[in-house]
Amino acid sequence: MTVAFWCILAAGLLPYAATLTAKLGAPYDNRDPRGWLARQTGWRARANAAQHNGFEAFPLFAAGVIVAHLAGAAQATVDVLALVFVMARIAHFGAYVANLAALRSLLWLVGIGSVVGLFVAAA
Repeated sequence: MTVAFWCILAAGLLPYAATLTAKLGAPYDNRDPRGWLARQTGWRARANAAQHNGFEAFPLFAAGVIVAHLAGAAQATVDVLALVFVMARIAHFGAYVANLAALRSLLWLVGIGSVVGLFVAAA
């Protein structure tokens, strides 16, 4: 399996890390998990928002990796772009939780730029 395919797995799991972070150290209500998360504020609310953002970013990334692979793009290029995406998403999550809005936006741009790069590599 290629590095880029492993990155699909990593990117697919990152949103779950975000929601686990939101639930750390709090009296979590497992009978109403969505309602409990909706009532959170501060860093917990931002971690939950990061989860949603991760789920939103994932499909286009996965499609980009698959399209690049099917198009026969240079594997090293695809692997690097996929790694950049995953690293940007990890850093994006940290910036989101830390309430660093400008950095978060920059990291989002790096991530989406790497996805665009995957499609360009496939062209």
